[in-house]
Amino acid sequence: MPETTDSKVDEKAKVWLHPEQVEELRNAVYDCRPSYLQQRDDSLIQLMYDTCLRVGELVQVGVEMLRDSNSKLYLPAEVQKDYPNENTPDPVTLSLSSDTTRTLSAYLNSRWKDTESLFPSRSADRMSAQAVRNMLHKVAETAEVRPYRIDGTRGEPEEVTPHTLRHSVAYRMMNHEEGNRLYDVRNRLRHRSIQTTERVYDHMQEV
Repeated sequence: MPETTDSKVDEKAKVWLHPEQVEELRNAVYDCRPSYLQQRDDSLIQLMYDTCLRVGELVQVGVEMLRDSNSKLYLPAEVQKDYPNENTPDPVTLSLSSDTTRTLSAYLNSRWKDTESLFPSRSADRMSAQAVRNMLHKVAETAEVRPYRIDGTRGEPEEVTPHTLRHSVAYRMMNHEEGNRLYDVRNRLRHRSIQTTERVYDHMQEV
């Protein structure tokens, strides 16, 4: 199933994770994944949860896009995906959290395959978007992580997708980080308009 794009989003985010559930995903990597893939998968989850990368962007990230001792991620225009019009996006540099920097640095110091791509697969030099989805499903099932749903119920582990992590960043910013405005959420998710952010995420604000 293709990832939701800005041009196609006309519904509110339906499932998301709380911060402690993302930690459960990261911990489960070390229970269910082959030893040589554990740091890769941990780094992948952490990078997505920190930066809001779309899965189509994530799989295009190269090692050379990491800057300043792995504390920043440079995204050239050609890597950025899913823009709703023909305007070419500007290159963007994303600051990474100290946890992301440490996790990536440890991974790069010991990864089993030396490739230009940051996240190689077992059989190729670059993971596919489907491989990322499959990994998240496996990890979510192992952790028994049940996402939160818009109707107040809890979902099933198989509902955890790369886009669920993107929604989860918006939830975290709005409810667990002081001082963020909706404009900050828009900028982190790189929506073209604040209207998209409002339409998709205004219901996530806890009262």
